[in-house]
Amino acid sequence: MTHVQRGLILVVCAGSLAACSGMSERDQRTLSGGAIGAGVGGVAAAVVGGPVLAGAAIGAVGGAVIGNVTTPNH
Repeated sequence: MTHVQRGLILVVCAGSLAACSGMSERDQRTLSGGAIGAGVGGVAAAVVGGPVLAGAAIGAVGGAVIGNVTTPNH
């Protein structure tokens, strides 16, 4: 991995952390649920031999919905 690639990864990670600072709890839970769902869906699809991108997409939608619905009302 070159220095440029490492620098780009660092900038993307820092930017994604900063992007969550102004979000509501519901928005944060929806986003994190989608990210977790995408990871789990992609891995599950790879394990069973299905299309990884489809598994990730389905997992992301499911995770985002669950994260949004399960946010407590204050």
